[in-house]
Amino acid sequence: MTRTYTPQGLTFIKMHGAGNDFVIIDSRHRGAVVTAGLARALGDRNRGVGFDQLAEIRSSDTADFALDFWNSDGTMAGACGNATRCVSDLVMREMARDAVTLTTARGGLSAVRRADGMVSVNMGPPQLTWDQVPLAAASDTLHLPLPGDPVAVGMGNPHCIFFVPDADAVDVSGLGKSVEHDPLFPQRTNVEFASLTGPDALRMRVWERGAGITLACGSGACATAVAAHLRGLTGRQVTLHLDGGVLEIDWRDDGVWMTGPVARVFDGWLSPEFLAQNA
Repeated sequence: MTRTYTPQGLTFIKMHGAGNDFVIIDSRHRGAVVTAGLARALGDRNRGVGFDQLAEIRSSDTADFALDFWNSDGTMAGACGNATRCVSDLVMREMARDAVTLTTARGGLSAVRRADGMVSVNMGPPQLTWDQVPLAAASDTLHLPLPGDPVAVGMGNPHCIFFVPDADAVDVSGLGKSVEHDPLFPQRTNVEFASLTGPDALRMRVWERGAGITLACGSGACATAVAAHLRGLTGRQVTLHLDGGVLEIDWRDDGVWMTGPVARVFDGWLSPEFLAQNA
């Protein structure tokens, strides 16, 4: 039997970039609707939809659109590179263009679609001083006073990067959770583990603040590439191999550009009952 369903409630789109998966809600024509409670409920992979981050599209007076990001624990994320690429792809298709501008908590950003279909976003310049990351006290961001000699880089959100002999051998869950909550990071931190696999090539695994282990992290890839260059391990153009796929990073004069694939998985809607229970 064929059934036709009429959408009711709140519509959403599920997308991913290199396995980093997102729920996207378009609030441009109705005002912001996402709350911490709704983000937590939606982020539950058993009782909700499940995501690494939730992206809410809002109207902007200074750009083509604005974005807010939420983690699955209900906290807000200041930046999310792969979600930015995914939403930029949606808006570019909607506007029949190959370039868009947007605003986030980080400020104004831009995105383009390459001829090969990959989507690139300029994540802005890295934040390299201790107070920009931010850290709780003045520290050498290239050599943090933590076991493992990590690097701190801000990309609109804080990152702590460890360079290790073999990223695949690291206990990402145990170490990531511990470092995320280290007192050195007043806003907690994302944690990356990277190993050099070739000229300008890195293997990276990630523990995301408020989300846990994810298959990819765009802002984390940017931060790791910046840290690798500053440590003298790579040039400014780096290919990162993550659990979910490959991202290309290019640290240019105007900011850190990230390029990778995007995929629209399905469209759906949240029932009025679900919304009423998780307002």
